[in-house]
Amino acid sequence: MAPALSFGLLLLRVVFGLTVAAHGSQKLFGWFGGSRLQGFAGMLEKLGIRPSGPFALLAGLSEFGGGLLVALGFLSPVGPLVVIGAMAVAIVTVHLSKGFFSSKGGYEFPLSILVTMLVLSITGPGPYSLDALLRLSLPEPLMWIVAAVLVAGGVISTLASRRLGARRLEIG
Repeated sequence: MAPALSFGLLLLRVVFGLTVAAHGSQKLFGWFGGSRLQGFAGMLEKLGIRPSGPFALLAGLSEFGGGLLVALGFLSPVGPLVVIGAMAVAIVTVHLSKGFFSSKGGYEFPLSILVTMLVLSITGPGPYSLDALLRLSLPEPLMWIVAAVLVAGGVISTLASRRLGARRLEIG
């Protein structure tokens, strides 16, 4: 791989990975002015995602842990794919109704993260990564397919919980 391309992948991974990890740390630990897990679970509850506590933990871990895996270039494609799951849920539940531009709370930025993670899940982390240093290579494309199916299942479960919660409110 050309040195410029290798450095480009490193830069992309580190910037986007640490950005997502920082966002997840707000949810999990309250760092950088975040709401901590309890506050984030309360927001998910208002969005109709139930049970909000486990889903809050899963989302926070997906962003924090997935972002760190991406930044380090470790266990690829797992990190990028779990971040894709978190961004997909965020886009559908929070941002989609507000339009495209982030100035109005739209999905512009989470979509940028999602597409970046999709690209990184396909290209791999590059030679400046822990995977390369440790000569770790998960079986492709099997690992990508398995991880993508698991992440899609998580996204579908999260979004389905909103519909189930709404039905319970109608019935109850």
